[in-house]
Amino acid sequence: MSTVVYVPGDAGALSLGAGEVAQAILTEAKRRGSDVTLVRNGSRGAYWLEPLVEVATAAGRVAYGPVSVADVPGLFAADFLTGGAHALALGVTDSIDWFKGQQRLTFERVGVVDPTSVADYVKHGGYRGLSRALSMSGADIVQAITASGLRGRGGAAFPTGIKWKTVLDQRTAQKYITCNADEGDSGTFADRMLMEGDPLSLIEGMTIAGIAVGATQGYIYLRAEYPHAQRALRTAIASATQARYLGNDVAGSGKRFDLEVRLGAGAYICGEETSMLESLEGKRGEVRVRPPLPAIKGLFGQPTIVNNVITLGSVPWILDHGAEAYANFGTGKSRGTLPIQLAGNIRRGGLIERAFGLTLHELLYDYGGGAATGRPIRTVQVGGPLGAYIPASQFDTAVDYEALSGIGALLGHGGIVVFDDSVDMARMARYAMEFCAIESCGKCTPCRIGSTRGVEVIERIIQGIDAERNVQLLEELCDTMVQGSLCGLGGMAPFPVQSALKYFREDFRARAK
Repeated sequence: MSTVVYVPGDAGALSLGAGEVAQAILTEAKRRGSDVTLVRNGSRGAYWLEPLVEVATAAGRVAYGPVSVADVPGLFAADFLTGGAHALALGVTDSIDWFKGQQRLTFERVGVVDPTSVADYVKHGGYRGLSRALSMSGADIVQAITASGLRGRGGAAFPTGIKWKTVLDQRTAQKYITCNADEGDSGTFADRMLMEGDPLSLIEGMTIAGIAVGATQGYIYLRAEYPHAQRALRTAIASATQARYLGNDVAGSGKRFDLEVRLGAGAYICGEETSMLESLEGKRGEVRVRPPLPAIKGLFGQPTIVNNVITLGSVPWILDHGAEAYANFGTGKSRGTLPIQLAGNIRRGGLIERAFGLTLHELLYDYGGGAATGRPIRTVQVGGPLGAYIPASQFDTAVDYEALSGIGALLGHGGIVVFDDSVDMARMARYAMEFCAIESCGKCTPCRIGSTRGVEVIERIIQGIDAERNVQLLEELCDTMVQGSLCGLGGMAPFPVQSALKYFREDFRARAK
């Protein structure tokens, strides 16, 4: 009987050598005459253990990691195909402490299923949400999403049910479902992991959205820098169509929903929903003036749902288990779970899915294990390149939308980038402002000109030229950008600069000549 061995095939694991390890396992198995079936699953998100090799045994899936090509002969010699003892043995995967403490709802199948197999997806609970949705009215589906408390996981945290109801209420012949998969925030990789490790969950979520509001066409707007996700999505869409979960007769319901992948061109601004719609229409990625909202007049002038990958990927679980079950996770107005991504100077970087409410300290030390350098963590940037820098004195803050907003920060897409006490915060402020200057679409003056002047002012501060006066000028410039910019890029770009000035002012003053 063939032994099933799992080696992740997603971009993160491949960058750490998973492809070479997979080939080495096949080569060694052939040399020894071992009957092995290799499945390229998605990473479970514990990147310090990648390449993580799992073996299906009678006791469950047993993990070994991090595995190098040189380790493979020794694993076979230790009879790892039956879960044998080895220095890299981690035990049954689900019993590893880092995984045990998580609450994986959206990511429940990532790392578990074969991403290319509809049958494996269905075997692990896939399409139960769609099956339930097909027995409900559109209004009831929208009500379930509303009652679950699901909010946009792309950063804006807008209630998903309100957006869906607005589209449902529009009386037009054509509506669209769009997924913004232009994941561009620093320290974020949850979208990529889901698309590469469980693409059918996103496809199912978009199909449910289409059934709910009466849309027959969906588009996934994917960043061009994600070739592995592109292949995974297109393979999954073809498989779902062949299995009749997409097309003109979804699951035998007589309802139609078609789905396409469209590639972006590398513009960060297209993470903003109206810029993305412009790009989808073949135009320059540039912010639209609102109103009208995309839910009323969106893609090609028609009512359009715009959600991100994690939002839509959470929908199947909600429909399968019920709105109340999802709302039971979390705290306050932040309901459900959030896939949190730990990156930067951190010992155990990766993806953790937990209900809202745990603290930054728990994430950084219980999961992350502290800084990779062993030095004290001085600050973290939460929410991407437009997120505030949070000092160590505020690490007891809960990870939820309201708690972070209360300290002048934002949760964004759930990315956390860690810095130890060797970081120069004046230079980090310059980097943040320069990022905005490069990525500005140029439509409004406060963002286009303000960010460029901001880089120049911070550079003078770094050089110690009239530092106090330039710090005051920088503060005034940031205020102008916040108040006057057309969209979130210019309006939020000052957040990291303002937080650096507020909590780490000594890094600016120390340069005065």
